[in-house]
Amino acid sequence: MRYPFHYFRLTFTLFLCFYTSVLFAQPNKGINWAADGNGYYQIYNGNITLVSLPSNERKTVVNSTLLRPQGAPPLEVKSFQLSADGSKVLIYTNSKKVWRYETRGDYWVVDLKSNALHQLGTDKPASSLMFAKFSPDGNQVAYVSGHNIFVEPASGGNPKALTSDGTDRLINGTFDWVYEEEFDCRDGFKWSPDSKTIAYWQLDARKIRNFLMINNTDSIYPFTIPVEYPKVGEDPSSCKIGVVNVATATTNWLKVPGDAIQHYIPRMNWIPNSNEIILQQLNREQNTSKLFVANAETSNVTAILTENDKAWIDAAEDWKWINNNKEFLWTSEKDGWRHLYSISKDGKKQNLITKGNYDVIESSLVDEKNNKFYFMASPTNATQKYLYQTRLDGKGTAEMVTPSILPGTHEYDISPNGLFAKHTYESAEIKPIHEWMRLNTGNPFTMEGSITNQLAAVKPPANKVEFFKIKTEDGVELDGWMKKPDNFDRTKKYPVVFYVYGEPAAQTVTDTYGTGYNFLYYGDMPKDGYVYISIENRGAPAPKGREFRKSIYKNIGTLNIRDQAQAAKQIVNWPFIDKDRVAVWGWSGGGSSTLNLLFQYPEIYKTGVAIAAVGSQLTYDNIYQERYMGSPLKTEEAYIKGSPITYAKNLQGHLLYIHGTGDDNVHYQNAELLINELIKNGKVFQLMSYPNRSHSINEGAGTSEHLAKTYTTFLQQFCPPGGK
Repeated sequence: MRYPFHYFRLTFTLFLCFYTSVLFAQPNKGINWAADGNGYYQIYNGNITLVSLPSNERKTVVNSTLLRPQGAPPLEVKSFQLSADGSKVLIYTNSKKVWRYETRGDYWVVDLKSNALHQLGTDKPASSLMFAKFSPDGNQVAYVSGHNIFVEPASGGNPKALTSDGTDRLINGTFDWVYEEEFDCRDGFKWSPDSKTIAYWQLDARKIRNFLMINNTDSIYPFTIPVEYPKVGEDPSSCKIGVVNVATATTNWLKVPGDAIQHYIPRMNWIPNSNEIILQQLNREQNTSKLFVANAETSNVTAILTENDKAWIDAAEDWKWINNNKEFLWTSEKDGWRHLYSISKDGKKQNLITKGNYDVIESSLVDEKNNKFYFMASPTNATQKYLYQTRLDGKGTAEMVTPSILPGTHEYDISPNGLFAKHTYESAEIKPIHEWMRLNTGNPFTMEGSITNQLAAVKPPANKVEFFKIKTEDGVELDGWMKKPDNFDRTKKYPVVFYVYGEPAAQTVTDTYGTGYNFLYYGDMPKDGYVYISIENRGAPAPKGREFRKSIYKNIGTLNIRDQAQAAKQIVNWPFIDKDRVAVWGWSGGGSSTLNLLFQYPEIYKTGVAIAAVGSQLTYDNIYQERYMGSPLKTEEAYIKGSPITYAKNLQGHLLYIHGTGDDNVHYQNAELLINELIKNGKVFQLMSYPNRSHSINEGAGTSEHLAKTYTTFLQQFCPPGGK
């Protein structure tokens, strides 16, 4: 239930309010660094080039003429990767969507020694190959097609099937719907360091029940579209890890203990320069995490680390190994903050690297040579993000690397050798700008291209987003932002529109460009005279400590709603707010929050627009909902207490409910359950259904514009703009 929030930001940032077809392209993984870190690869004028740093000299690696198959138009390169020795290039093109992202397509190999180009998997259907990658020695390429794993010589030759039992529901080398949606699992196989074997996931989804979506518009007779979808309380797919020998195509299964159905394995990888595999196993409730090290030859596994949490434990980041691969870095919240530890391979030695009352937002670079660890954090302002460094041995304190004169949100894409970085800066008022810099000095390559120089030309807007803090009756301090109307007159009272998400998947209150902008409003919201506000309730993934984030456990639909309402209760008493014109809106989890706010606090919220909302938490997928709400097999009380349909009888204000009938994420079933409850209680509301549209409601000519006009017309009718 996460991606709609990123849809909002992406839509604004790319200025694609009504043209969001790029939403589901594979996420940008950052700079395509050269192995030595002294440059990066880039597509330039149709060529694949190497840009050397710090000189910015450009060298053509693959000329565009090499990317033209005989008798065919030139390849449109989606992405590319080089073999370890740099002699071959793997080209990804003709990409197609699998659920959210474009993860299947065609692959070609360019041999830079012979200047030859050939396609992989020519015996497979077009755009059916997934996650192709060179073996470490560069001699072979493996990929998934039709839920089976294949390997081909990188120099050309016949493909060889390493698995043959794959079907639509027996999945080798990739994942089912819910693993992809909730664990970000897509690429499901890993080459061994010696290029002789491949470790891979196998998911058995044959017992997962289909959710049938109905298509009434694409033919005279309707037809159903089955989606493998494990609802709350339903068993997940069976999951196991195999190691297949490339020469013999025989698989040995790792002897991971426990019931293969009642656990998840969200992360797995090889330990560098070894025949051992490390993996993370989560129990069904996701509150116990176990790390195992497996011997790939014997298939035996050893438990090395167990961690428990009263709420939940997240899937791990990929492991970074240090000290000649004797230790790895591990993220834990066991002391109340998200910190990094170094753990010995047997789990017996643990050392805290980052110390203090702050969260590590993400890891940026491990510089073992200089005993440094770089990471993103923001100890004093949870709406922002900065680069910090500390000693890798845990004997230092966090030091901010980002200049303090640049308040806002920063990103650093750092070269593997730690010498260079692409530094990006943005804030609510400043579009993302970037500079290339030397990491050790913090100096840009040229002052002409520096962030400081670029900022000198930035003209700040007259109407700025205002950030504020508000303390609730429960004594909890919450962050918020507010965009006031243009030509604001403090003597007048204005309508207020609250934007809400409210669940553990995303923040809404961040000092980033686009904050304060309502992409769904068809017109100019500040010019029309609205106050626009968002509040960050407990449970959001803000860097404010474990307790702030995990207090929402078993409390979605109650605690987050109480936080929002208590903040709004104070805000509507501000002298320039018209308490009779109070609206709220949100999408997905934000749609659920909108419904709960409108139903549970009708004395505050008079108008609401809920899009693609979960009306009953018992209808959503098992991984997401059981992680945050506990097992419904023990009790459904929390689920019922937090579901909007429980409170639908309390509707007093004006509701517009919007949903796509082809939503494979939050099924249209939720709309119909809610509609029935509203009808039963005699509640009048407005409904807009979009036939066969997905969770993003952006498919089909005119859809996005129609959605914006529908939203805006309703808002203006029942929460009229302008000061009075």
